[in-house]
Amino acid sequence: MSDLKPGLVAELTHVVKDEDSAERWGSGLVPVFSTPALVGLMEATAVHALAGQLLAGQTTVGGHIDVRHLAATPIGMNVRSRAELVAVEGRKLVFKVQAWDEAELIGEADHDRFIIDEAKFIARVSAKKKQE
Repeated sequence: MSDLKPGLVAELTHVVKDEDSAERWGSGLVPVFSTPALVGLMEATAVHALAGQLLAGQTTVGGHIDVRHLAATPIGMNVRSRAELVAVEGRKLVFKVQAWDEAELIGEADHDRFIIDEAKFIARVSAKKKQE
């Protein structure tokens, strides 16, 4: 197991595009940054915080996200996401994530990721196909 400690932080910036919109995702009928796209950005930011921190052969998978989408963001605006590792509980990694557009805080989340052995995970998932 890697020697992860709380305090790891990462930030990502993303320009909201048409493909990020609620209309495109089917999560609404308006041309604004969708909740599914916000969740994806938040998860990507947590993954980015772990870059270079895991042992060879390890990766993480998302297990839980409790997100609050607080404000709408128009197409074309920048969104900045910040993820901080706040707890390590064995294989479980707990993140606090926030996102802002150019005007205000637009989202907050509690996000859990789990450290896995990538090869074992892929083998187990691939075995599902063979059961068909």
